Amino acid sequence: MDYCLGDGDGAATMWTRPPDLDLDGDGLADAISLDFDGDGLRDDALVDLDGDGVADHLVRDLDGDGIAEAYFTDDGSGTWGQGAWAGPVARSGGLRWLGLDGVEHSGGPLVDFDGDGRAVDLLLDADGDGLADRVLIGDHGGGYGAAYVDTDGDGRWDVKLTDSDGDGAADGATIL
Repeated sequence: MDYCLGDGDGAATMWTRPPDLDLDGDGLADAISLDFDGDGLRDDALVDLDGDGVADHLVRDLDGDGIAEAYFTDDGSGTWGQGAWAGPVARSGGLRWLGLDGVEHSGGPLVDFDGDGRAVDLLLDADGDGLADRVLIGDHGGGYGAAYVDTDGDGRWDVKLTDSDGDGAADGATIL
């Protein structure tokens, strides 16, 4: 897996390392363990959730029960600046999120958003308010075939994005 880290002066370096940690519990290594925060423990992980071979999520301070203290996405610059969930939200059972029917739920970051019986849909909170504003819908191959986005911050889903050719990029959008 490739991953990009910035060095604080605006430059970023690409690294490659095989996965050595199983974050989703399926018995297959899907993340790279490391000491990202400098606390002397290899309790942080980089993971590729969109399946393109490049780490796109940072999980910080995993503890024995599998709950992370913080969870970030890379904005492409190597700064890992977009918080997905952190601190009290993670410790209290995850993010708040609305189903397509408008009913509020909590949990995550992996949930069964689409009702297919599999908790492989990934909730994201880009603005850090504890309410999910994006959800990536897991496909049966370990990637994501669709996403829902709350574009105006009101908690309701406004756009559905689809990836019909499986290349990891949206090629269709539907206003909800």
